[in-house]
Amino acid sequence: MQAAPVHQRTRGLAEVALDGGGKRGARLTRLYQRGSAKAFLPRIHSDRPEVVFLNTAGGLTGGDDMRFDLRLGPGVTAVATTQTAERAYASLGDPARMAVQLRVGAGGMLHWLPQETILFDRSTLARRTVADLEGDAGLVLCETIVLGRAAMGERLTDVSCEDWREVRRDGRPVLLEPFRLCGAALAVRDGPAMLGDAVSVSSLALCAPGAADRLGAVREVLDGLPGPVRAAAAGWDDKLVVRALSREAQALRKAVAAVLGVLTGAALPRVWAI
Repeated sequence: MQAAPVHQRTRGLAEVALDGGGKRGARLTRLYQRGSAKAFLPRIHSDRPEVVFLNTAGGLTGGDDMRFDLRLGPGVTAVATTQTAERAYASLGDPARMAVQLRVGAGGMLHWLPQETILFDRSTLARRTVADLEGDAGLVLCETIVLGRAAMGERLTDVSCEDWREVRRDGRPVLLEPFRLCGAALAVRDGPAMLGDAVSVSSLALCAPGAADRLGAVREVLDGLPGPVRAAAAGWDDKLVVRALSREAQALRKAVAAVLGVLTGAALPRVWAI
């Protein structure tokens, strides 16, 4: 009996560390790349460095394992993103796995702003994002999931996406956001916790001292959003959280950009194209 073929799998690890003391307030102290995971720091005209992560395999399928690791030393402010949208393709067997580890030293601020994750039908993705903050460190966290390619007329019926997001301050969890999407949820879209007619969904969070003070400004932005987008915001205990969904992915992307302008007080990373 002929053995079943062993399919090639994607593996990747990219690690970046920035500490204070450089000419622009930060210096690169570690850059490690392995497999399909890459990281680079483009030349920019800003005191806030940008770190761009990339999966050179072009997407994730069952059995793949991708890891991104970013550490900011005390007092360092930086923005990190991905060069393009991540894609989760149809999978057989084990899920595609992705792990993101973020660490921010006291007095630092990280804007973690990856571009969208696009799910294809029969994709299986298990992602875990964990951010560890020290002392008064701050974090802006953004994740957007898109269901298929609208331009191709795709409609997803069978997916498995488990997306765990956790923020800890001095080892204590301050924000937990487990997100799970499956075929059963896609089949029953009506209800207060369901997607309705949405094809994309975003979650944004600001975890920093005084975060809730920006709630009024965020709600002003949300009040002016176009019809396809539905969103709400809440602030409490040094946290501000925004949930948004839309039946048009591009409309949601523009809405996310507007909210991020309030949360970060800065321009979007250059690799974002709005």
